[in-house]
Amino acid sequence: MTASNLPSVSVPPVGLVPPAITMAFSLLYLEGDDIL
Repeated sequence: MTASNLPSVSVPPVGLVPPAITMAFSLLYLEGDDIL
């Protein structure tokens, strides 16, 4: 893997991580008030 391939490879994880974090926090908030 060359350095020129790194940006295109790292774009999907960067684009998917924030929505995944948002969904995880919203699930914890909606599903279990007793957990928090």
